[in-house]
Amino acid sequence: MDWRDQGILLSSRRHGESAVIIEVFTPERGRHAGVVRGGASRKMAPILQPGAQLDLEWRARLEDHIGTFRVEPVRSRAGVLGNPLTLAGLNAVCALLLFALPEREAHGALYERTETLLDLLAESEVWPLAYLHWELALLEDLGFGLDLSTCAVMGEKANDLSYISPRTGRAVSRAGAGEWVDKLLPLPPCLMGHGPAPDAEILQGLTVTGHFLRTHLAPQMRNKPLPEARERFVARMAARVNRG
Repeated sequence: MDWRDQGILLSSRRHGESAVIIEVFTPERGRHAGVVRGGASRKMAPILQPGAQLDLEWRARLEDHIGTFRVEPVRSRAGVLGNPLTLAGLNAVCALLLFALPEREAHGALYERTETLLDLLAESEVWPLAYLHWELALLEDLGFGLDLSTCAVMGEKANDLSYISPRTGRAVSRAGAGEWVDKLLPLPPCLMGHGPAPDAEILQGLTVTGHFLRTHLAPQMRNKPLPEARERFVARMAARVNRG
């Protein structure tokens, strides 16, 4: 059994004396693990960093074996190491994909969104908003998408969509909220692609997506807590808002 593809490195852990086990995200094979012989060497270790774009060749005797990878670097994303916020965001992306994706199941559209997001890492001013919309795409791809097109109460398009139901993920207008307003989540305009998206608004959006990651996605993952890497990224965003 063998295949070849490009992919994004999600994690690497030591295996024996000199090998590592890596997990990658590819467009055709989804999240996939394998052994890289010599991966812990001085030559290979700098290449096998989370977020790296790799050319991959996987081989195994049987399809259900862990198999071995041969890897070649395509491009490194190590340039973000000097920016604590984008580094935290990169780690959050990798951790959420490891948390949420089933093994060996293709998610082509999500892969494209992820590669585009990671290619924006150097654009520190626009990257947090791109990350927020990536979390929306992750929820959508896994069957927990939010419906922000119409008001769940009024049943029509409205210009004053201001809230979102924490149970259904549907938008609610200011007029439709009524006495339930205290039970609804605020809906920042940036989640709908409106307005200039200041950091405080992006942080509010991360509170919304975090709610649905915890209450809708995590129960399908045996109620495991969300990765700490995501919480660290949100904390860094909060610190940037407070400084601002």
